[in-house]
Amino acid sequence: MATATYPPPPPFYRLYKDYIENTKSAPEPPPPIEGTYVCYGANYTTDDVFPSLEEQGVRQLYPKGPNVDFKKELRSLNRELQLHILELADVLVERPSQYARRVEDISLIFKNLHHLLNSLRPHQARATLIHILELQIQRRKQAVEDIKRRREEARKLLKEALGTLDGQ
Repeated sequence: MATATYPPPPPFYRLYKDYIENTKSAPEPPPPIEGTYVCYGANYTTDDVFPSLEEQGVRQLYPKGPNVDFKKELRSLNRELQLHILELADVLVERPSQYARRVEDISLIFKNLHHLLNSLRPHQARATLIHILELQIQRRKQAVEDIKRRREEARKLLKEALGTLDGQ
């Protein structure tokens, strides 16, 4: 019984047989997916929506609204986290059976810190993109200056060569 090492190619390869002669003979790619779709049994969406803590079932420890002072709130949550960790250490020494509530409080603070940091990601992405573009502009300006300098050097060498040829 003979078997092939590799399976045959899928039949749609025939759609591309004239591609070398005519690149427009290939079918158009499918349109991009918009909205929700199912992949491996899970529902996904193409909308980039940052869910709030309430939507995730977590109590929010910092003020709601668009005018949140991220620096102040992150510092406040960090101090609160340090306090709760010290309290957890105290509880573990004095009353080890009552540690669960402290761990839940610390978990809540971490979730709030994580959510605050994730809400700063778009700003970080814009700042990173601006920095990359500024570096590209700087490199291109340096390349232009280098080309101009080398052009002047080449002109000087040509003038010297012409002067030497005329002098002979």
